[in-house]
Amino acid sequence: MSQIEVEIAIGNRTFEVACQQGEEPYLQAAAGLLDAEAQVLVEQIGRMPEARMLLMAGLMLADKTAGLEERLREAEDRLSALSAELRALRDAPPPEPERVEVPVIPDDVTDALAELTARAEALAETIEEKLSV
Repeated sequence: MSQIEVEIAIGNRTFEVACQQGEEPYLQAAAGLLDAEAQVLVEQIGRMPEARMLLMAGLMLADKTAGLEERLREAEDRLSALSAELRALRDAPPPEPERVEVPVIPDDVTDALAELTARAEALAETIEEKLSV
C-alpha cells in the first residue's frame, strides 16, 4: 500500500500527516480525540506553543485511557469471577430433595371438629328461625 498525506486540525492548527491508504478514517478519529483535548486547553489557557499544546493534550488523553484501561481490567476480573461462579453452579450436583412432612390430623380431632361444626350450624338455624318470627 502507498502512503498518503492527510491534513488534520488540532487546537486550531493544521498538520499534514502521512498514513497508509485506507487508514484515513482512523487517523481522523484519533486526531478528533486529540483536538477535543487541545480545544479544552486552548479555552482554559489560550495560545501556547504547539509542542506544549500537543504534549498536554496527549497527556490528558493518556490519563483518560489509563482510567478506561483500569475500568476494563476491573470489568474483566469481575466477568472472570462471575463466569467461574456460573461454571461452578452448573457443574454442582443438584440439591438433595427436601423432605417435607405434612402433619396428619388425628381422626378423633376431625370428628370433634365436625361435631362442633354441626352444633354451630344448628345454633345458627335456631337463631335465624327466632329472628324471622
